Amino acid sequence: MFPVILIVDDEATILQSLSGILSDEGYEILTASNGYEALKIIEEESPDLVLLDIWMPGMDGIETLREIKRTTPFLQVVIISGHGTIETAVKATKLGGYDFIEKPLSIEKVIVTINNALNFRRLQEENRYLRKKTLEKHSITGSSPPIQALKRQIDIASPTNAWILITGENGTGKELVARTIHQMSSRANKALIDVNCAAIPEELIESELFGHEKGAFTGATSRKRGKFEEANKGTIFLDEIGDMSLKTQAKILRILQEQKFERVGGSRTLSVNVRVLAASNKDLEKEIEKGNFREDLYYRLNVIPIEVPPLRNRTEDIPVLVETFLKEFTEEGDYGRKTITSQAIELLKAYRWPGNVRELKNLVERLAIMTESDVIDEGNIPASYLSYKPAVARADFLNEDSFKEAKRKFEKSYIAQKLSENNHNISQTADTIGLERSHLHKKIKAHGIKL
Repeated sequence: MFPVILIVDDEATILQSLSGILSDEGYEILTASNGYEALKIIEEESPDLVLLDIWMPGMDGIETLREIKRTTPFLQVVIISGHGTIETAVKATKLGGYDFIEKPLSIEKVIVTINNALNFRRLQEENRYLRKKTLEKHSITGSSPPIQALKRQIDIASPTNAWILITGENGTGKELVARTIHQMSSRANKALIDVNCAAIPEELIESELFGHEKGAFTGATSRKRGKFEEANKGTIFLDEIGDMSLKTQAKILRILQEQKFERVGGSRTLSVNVRVLAASNKDLEKEIEKGNFREDLYYRLNVIPIEVPPLRNRTEDIPVLVETFLKEFTEEGDYGRKTITSQAIELLKAYRWPGNVRELKNLVERLAIMTESDVIDEGNIPASYLSYKPAVARADFLNEDSFKEAKRKFEKSYIAQKLSENNHNISQTADTIGLERSHLHKKIKAHGIKL
């Protein structure tokens, strides 16, 4: 919400005048009178942008720029100079400077340049995140009726500012749905800040969400902006909201209602304007009945509910998902182009996929790496994925001349299925099917089941 700008200039009048003007524009201002001081402030305060004078005693602007880009390459730096030359401007640009402004400064140009630089930084952050999530975008690839219905919901809900609660099992692509909604919204040019509520320790949740001031607690060596502040005018995605403690839920509810908060250790009240997307793999209504989730928070978040279907309910999408994942994995790695047979696809379509699209992606990567042939067939599918063979495959049991052989095949399939359901935990599987652990070990070995 409050971009922090570091002004570096050895002229006190410049520091004073620019600080006053930019503060009035809503920016938080830090100042330094030389390059050494600037580098120290950047390390401690992590500003969003630097206005850097070229001509300074000691370490000049070019040297300072070079060091900034070495230590914090994504920090935007705008060069200002009263003795600008084309040569200096070209050199600064080559070193990573965002723009070059000559003195005497035009305030309008300074403000426009700052806004452009900050927008450019946000785009860089978005692009880095999107590259990281390339494979996960295919979680909603497909044309099955459940996916078509999901896409229609996203198309309708995205352009609004309504808050959305996304539910679904682990691995179905809830985060992708949230990112798609943001990208299709009027806030797409602002930040999408994601928060994994299950991964943040209880004692750090306030600092993560609301930020803290320097010295607010042991280890708070510098000021830190929280997730809500970073998401101002954009979107915040609260993933696995059902894993938050009741204490944290109360604090979240307050900021959602008032859109105001204070940093930990601070007294200044900050106002934000954020769109909230939340997700959970839990049945929150049941969690409310158990006393684990606040009913008022649930209704605050659940303005528009969107449920992401599990993969087992959209198996007709498996062929295109597999082909897409195979193409990307083989292009990224040195595995060679690989195809998969229709028989192997049928086996995958018959599996229940407790880990959903994420599990399918992991399996395809495994097959791309471990299959020596250019063609992946049913013989390459791990035994644990043969638990739910189609009816035609099950008919093999009936065509066996030997009852003993049919029994052996069924037992192998049954054990492989139960191992998969229990995440290949032998002790847990043994308890589930009523066998001694050692006895189950022997059967796994006898049937050649791969763990």
